[in-house]
Amino acid sequence: MTQKERRLFLIRALLEEEPRWASRGIPQGEEEQKHLLRALFNIRMPRPVSEEFLQVQDAYLQEETRRKGITTLDQLEPVEDGIYLWQGDITTLSCGAIVNAANSQMLGCFVPGHNCIDNAIHTFAGVQLRAACHAMMERQGHGEPTGQAKITPGFNLPAQYVLHTVGPIVNGRPTEEDEALLASCYRSCLELARQNQIGSVAFCCISTGEFHFPNQRAAEIAIQTVRQYQKRTNRGMKVIFNVFKTADWDIYRKLLGADPKAEK
Repeated sequence: MTQKERRLFLIRALLEEEPRWASRGIPQGEEEQKHLLRALFNIRMPRPVSEEFLQVQDAYLQEETRRKGITTLDQLEPVEDGIYLWQGDITTLSCGAIVNAANSQMLGCFVPGHNCIDNAIHTFAGVQLRAACHAMMERQGHGEPTGQAKITPGFNLPAQYVLHTVGPIVNGRPTEEDEALLASCYRSCLELARQNQIGSVAFCCISTGEFHFPNQRAAEIAIQTVRQYQKRTNRGMKVIFNVFKTADWDIYRKLLGADPKAEK
């Protein structure tokens, strides 16, 4: 199958599951088809799927990521011992684990085409990720508490694993409890990575998007918590601070004292 044939196969299969969307038809343009496919992935509830669907989906998503360009850890230069700063799409980063800023439901973002990291990670990992999260939460029997972490495979992502953590939701100035919970997100992910013998972890800017934690203070907490963990455990775990927005890049660069030309 060509990439277009895979995309159309997936769209038709997902439209069969969502008859209310079928009346919209399939657009002719490539970008419009991609937007529709992403939307259909986003709204799909965790349910069984055929092996044929998974084979086509996996081939499609892996090729899409390859075309975007995969960045590996050995392409990055540390800004200090064991710490890296990188600006880019976390779904294209090949490392031990990437961190997903999840919500307490832990099933990903159901808003079609939303630009949050939860949406992107679930989209490019494939439907297996939502199914794995659903099974995990069914076993747990309640929503995920803020500040803790869960682990799943990365499925079609270049990263081997995804660490899911729920950050604090902030309204206005963060409280001491908000700050403590955000620090707990970072520690929980690092500890879970240690338990699973994962050698490298890429953190997104937890809680700074839809959860409105102030970017500057969030970065200060992130860096302080990671440095303290590395010092305390004396381990060789490599930590990547991944930023997407230039504003966050500038904040982290200044706090880390990084070269302004480093890994952007």
